[in-house]
Amino acid sequence: MTHMEGRLAVVTGASSGIGRAIATALADAGCRIVATGRNTERLADVAMQTGGDYIAADLVEPGGVDTVVEAVHRVGVPEIVVLSAGIGLARPASDSDDGELRRLFQLNAEAPIRLCAALLPGMRERRCGRLVFVTSIAGVLGVAGESAYASTKGALHAFAESVRVEAAADGVGVTTVVPGVVDTRFFAQRGHRYTRRFPRPIPPERVGRAVVRAIERDRAQVVVPGWLRLPIAVRGAFPEVYARAASKFG
Repeated sequence: MTHMEGRLAVVTGASSGIGRAIATALADAGCRIVATGRNTERLADVAMQTGGDYIAADLVEPGGVDTVVEAVHRVGVPEIVVLSAGIGLARPASDSDDGELRRLFQLNAEAPIRLCAALLPGMRERRCGRLVFVTSIAGVLGVAGESAYASTKGALHAFAESVRVEAAADGVGVTTVVPGVVDTRFFAQRGHRYTRRFPRPIPPERVGRAVVRAIERDRAQVVVPGWLRLPIAVRGAFPEVYARAASKFG
């Protein structure tokens, strides 16, 4: 998808953080934006900034996914769908609340899977488009103290990899975006601020620009920052070595 001008792009979780940065970057590249999220005031600001439309809905609440799907269908068949809505949870495996777990899985895994199921048929019929799934380095490598969150992102990552194979014959591409630590409100909202000295958080705008490049260049996966490809490669090739290093350094 080398030409972005005029393409209809739907971005979930666009009221703040990574989602907002992606919506802004896509608008700068010439896309028509439909931003979705829960905060109407912030979404209206995104719509004003990007010259697009917005849909206010909570994807966890009953009818939330349907509200987004129906509103998108009224606008048209999207050519780009970015599934970036999500929340975090900083809890060890032995200390998880049922309500928190339910909401975590509904928003991070169930909602994007349902949105994909509803929006993909139109893209297949047109035989073009790009699905972008924002996962996490936690979902690829696992992170101590964030086991539940990591599992939701791991599930989404595996789903995206499977859809890539299913949709390829119909001209629809799939990109997984694997961010590391990003400087957003995510950490405060998850119940535990980020306190590590390394790695340092990167600005969300960097992820937004990486997503645009990935769509333009038909990339299956983009890891931001790029150096995180090294631990991913080590884990894949030498799992025992990686496990020892992870146990030592966290």
